[in-house]
Amino acid sequence: MCGIVGYIGCKQAYPILLKGLKRLEYRGYDSSGIALIDNDTKIFKKQGKVAELEKFASNANTEGTIGMGHTRWATHGEPNDLNAHPHTSQKGKFVLIHNGIIENYSKLRTRLESEDYVFKSETDTEVLVNLIEYIYLKGDISAEMAVRIALSRVIGAYGLVIACTDEPGQLIAARKSSPIVIGVGENEYYIASDATPIIEYTQSVIYLNNDDVAILTKDSITLKNVKNEALIPKIQKLNLNIGAIEKNGYDHFMLKEINEQPKAINDTFRGRISTNLDDVRLGGLVKVMPRILEAKRIIIIGCGTSWHAGIVGEYLIESIARVPVDVEYGSEFRYRNPIINKDDVVIAISQSGETADTLAAINLAKEAGALVLGICNVIGSSIPRETDAGVYTHAGPEIGVASTKAFTAQVTVITMFALMLGFRKGVLSQEKYSALIKELIDIPDKIEEVLKSNDYIKEISAKFSQAENALYLGRGYLFPVALEGALKLKEISYIHAEGYPAAEMKHGPIALIDENMPVFVMAIQDSSYEKIVSNIQEVKSRKGKVIAIVTKGENAIKQIADYVIEVPEVIEQLSPLLTVVPLQLLSYHIAVMRNCDVDQPRNLAKSVTVE
Repeated sequence: MCGIVGYIGCKQAYPILLKGLKRLEYRGYDSSGIALIDNDTKIFKKQGKVAELEKFASNANTEGTIGMGHTRWATHGEPNDLNAHPHTSQKGKFVLIHNGIIENYSKLRTRLESEDYVFKSETDTEVLVNLIEYIYLKGDISAEMAVRIALSRVIGAYGLVIACTDEPGQLIAARKSSPIVIGVGENEYYIASDATPIIEYTQSVIYLNNDDVAILTKDSITLKNVKNEALIPKIQKLNLNIGAIEKNGYDHFMLKEINEQPKAINDTFRGRISTNLDDVRLGGLVKVMPRILEAKRIIIIGCGTSWHAGIVGEYLIESIARVPVDVEYGSEFRYRNPIINKDDVVIAISQSGETADTLAAINLAKEAGALVLGICNVIGSSIPRETDAGVYTHAGPEIGVASTKAFTAQVTVITMFALMLGFRKGVLSQEKYSALIKELIDIPDKIEEVLKSNDYIKEISAKFSQAENALYLGRGYLFPVALEGALKLKEISYIHAEGYPAAEMKHGPIALIDENMPVFVMAIQDSSYEKIVSNIQEVKSRKGKVIAIVTKGENAIKQIADYVIEVPEVIEQLSPLLTVVPLQLLSYHIAVMRNCDVDQPRNLAKSVTVE
């Protein structure tokens, strides 16, 4: 959710922090703030986007070589200047920024109030910074020790950067269930909640693990855990370039990322499909493949778009590999006392690898003895570290809050998994296996063809930019695409939209259809084609406006739909990868026409790191 950036070294910190906050704004944009800590402490905080903070501090003294910055996505307390980070302790000894939630903050606040602490904000973060100060002053101990003791008393999740005014020249970073990465430079260190603010300055990074505490000066790093046990920092190399996080001429990151899908899919299957196009090999699963082949059931867990990818996975795995699949919301799975067996395989899907609900579900599955796999886009994130094995997508950084290329990359991995599993279980013949692989290889070129329809899709979008409601209908493999299309429209245009299996329209939603209701229908030529034609006729007989996604050259639906968007012919198992693209473009253009903030829609954050 929120974004963290910190710097300690010899350079001026403010420009680095400000640029870092702009790169992290997709993680949180209700308010932002910067603290500069050298001989004195200067704090600038402002409700709104980072541009408001920049304007606020434009005439101020921003000198200093140590500092921290934060973009906030509000949890405790509404977005305003007081609740914005950084927060300072009552006596001014500590300055702190925080991602995550302190669950027992209310109890801690009551205790501190009994010690005459007075709180200015509504945040759990102010409670934490005052708890650290209280321990520090009572115990006559170092700042580092006060931080470690305080963290042993809190319940919840945190990514932290902390400075103590009594110990200048030092920053402390800590992590539990909220990501922190440290960039290593020459006589300098960078701190961030993900790598995007760092890659401009260094490719060498240290990922903190749960309960890690890092003590940084410009010349050194000391790594411990909360229990004061010394750890050896493991420096890794980033496989990321600065161009991947720039717009590169596009008006919005979302449009850029929609257009990057052919490359993202190519990159995701590159090196995993044999040169003869007759086998799939997912290297991250090799060691656990015997357990996967013996699985009696597969459980897929995800949230939002990743959950939709999981439903596609359910259809693929059951059809191709004939293994039963359940798809669960991460947020519901852990609380409903699910039945998990040791011969189950649990697959957790997450773009960021930090989704709190999915991580909690992973821990529950591991405790039950199931094999837990991850499908994730961000290297070094929590889910790859918490799971037994897994597969990275290679979509590259996704900055737009509404997920696009991450979805198609996830579906690509799930498709390869289903194909590999079906063949190794003897369900797929070599001939059928090779044919499906060849069809998958063709998908990027077919998406390129769909993207050429952008101008026409923009024209259609203009017809519905003022709609108040919308329905999305699909059958079979295209039902989850309908769900995903509706989610995209809701997320970025704020139009109420719902996705349904097309046959379920008659069980309630048909009552909503009138001449003002756009109905987006997935209607390619597949095994449900005749049925979907009937569903379209039902909509038209009630004066609904039909926008149909059809197979190129199709004629029957063209005669009855108001608008059609053609896609190349594709087998139905791979149809989600193709048909979702026009829906992404429709949502994008409608949102732009409504003057919505496409990349940073209201109330949403890219990475949901709190429950």
